Amino acid sequence: MEATGLYWLVLYSFLISRGFLVKVINPIVTDAYRKMLIRKVKNDSIDAQVIAKVLMLGEYNESSVANEETLALRQLCRFRSYEVDVCSDLKQKAISLLDQVFPEYEHIFSDTFGVTSREILSNFNTPEELSQINTRKLSNLLNKASKGHFGLEKALEVKSIASKSLGIKIATDAFSFQLSQLINQLEFIENQVKLLDEQITIYMERTNSFITTIPGIGPVLGAVIISELGDISRFSEAKKVVAYAGLDASVSKSGDFEGSRMHMSKRGSPYLRRAIFTAANVASRCDPSLSAYCKRLKARGKHHNVAVGAVARKLCYITFAVLTEDRPFEHR
Repeated sequence: MEATGLYWLVLYSFLISRGFLVKVINPIVTDAYRKMLIRKVKNDSIDAQVIAKVLMLGEYNESSVANEETLALRQLCRFRSYEVDVCSDLKQKAISLLDQVFPEYEHIFSDTFGVTSREILSNFNTPEELSQINTRKLSNLLNKASKGHFGLEKALEVKSIASKSLGIKIATDAFSFQLSQLINQLEFIENQVKLLDEQITIYMERTNSFITTIPGIGPVLGAVIISELGDISRFSEAKKVVAYAGLDASVSKSGDFEGSRMHMSKRGSPYLRRAIFTAANVASRCDPSLSAYCKRLKARGKHHNVAVGAVARKLCYITFAVLTEDRPFEHR
């Protein structure tokens, strides 16, 4: 069967429980064979024939199916990724509304969604409300939310900016209601992410993995990498981990022509690629050797993303070594 979508797992689980031997094939392989057909036809009958012919030719690599613990961790990590993306989307929508109602607000606080700013937005959604509130009341609210960092001076600044706002003056109730709803949704989703992190930590502790000793990789990123890679023994060498993450360079060559601009293939797990690239961003700033490597690439004229991509590939090699040898990472 093809490992497409979500539905294969139900049938796979059923067949395995009945003692059948099941071969799970990467859909990239069957899709490549399907494209060889002259007519552009795709239905269940054709798909079954394509899979059968791929099996007959033997030109396929069997996909590894994770064990129960790894599968559970993968589900939690992927759901966390979705929740984080939802948070980002809610923030963008809130900023879009603020740009219409109170465009000057972004200059009041360094972080629009910080604790103090969020407390203000939860209570006052329009510049009119802020400009009319009692100064002492606003000062007390700011003082409490910021734990003494802000006070009367900040309250006067907020009221002054609010009174001169160029925000829209029509349908403000509707905009205010939307903004309030978005802030409430954001707080709810962020609380869910915290609960997810607790569950992920529980599963991570059971793995006894040394992956968090690698620069830039914390418990959450470590959980994503472990769950996406599965059994590390299925990779015979580190460059296959690079390829599975889609961090390998795509090759464009024909005859005497060879493309000079290489791009990441992005053919592997997007979750794994995102986690390793995020870790590389951190490691390229915090780890002495990886930071020096990144700076050398930039000094040679490489773009920042290209340099970080090179660090990400190095992290794949480090990850392969740490997981294969089951030992902590050591600086050399």
